[in-house]
Amino acid sequence: MSVPKAPKPCKLVFGLLFREDDGKIAALRSLTDLFGPLDAVTRPQDFAFTRFYEKEMGPGIRRLFGSFDTLVDPGLLPDIKARTNRLEQDTACDGRRTVNVDPGLLCEERLVLATGKNAGHRIYLRNGIYADLTLLYRDGAYRPLPWTYPDYAQDETRRFFRLLRGILIARRSGRIPRRPDPMEDCES
Repeated sequence: MSVPKAPKPCKLVFGLLFREDDGKIAALRSLTDLFGPLDAVTRPQDFAFTRFYEKEMGPGIRRLFGSFDTLVDPGLLPDIKARTNRLEQDTACDGRRTVNVDPGLLCEERLVLATGKNAGHRIYLRNGIYADLTLLYRDGAYRPLPWTYPDYAQDETRRFFRLLRGILIARRSGRIPRRPDPMEDCES
């Protein structure tokens, strides 16, 4: 019989789509206000994997990934997604998003994104939010799955998440001091 126990805290990560540098800067400031300091951010890259977001955000979209210094309880993923949805609404212009924030949890075994869209591989959590299993850690690397978004499946992106995995393991072992958790007072 399995005995339920509390999950280990995970690394809060995000993907950010944006067009304008002002939007990127405002979103990063808002994210740090919500979730604490960042410990890693990738360089922005052109986002050419789909034109889906151009309808709302316009052409010339860029993507970056980042992570926060503080580890979080994985049970807070729906609350985190609600906060990033509000951030997107608060930074919208004429009802159109200027940024798209995809929060997720990086664990030693996997990367899970939060989404409001159902699909066969997604597990319902609560409050309209699903967990999207995006990458699995196997044989020394995060591996894409058949449904993994192409930007998350890229080698460079997966290497970034592998680097974050090392930080996660070091933080859990106490080799990197832990800062106070800004999500402790997160309301459901």
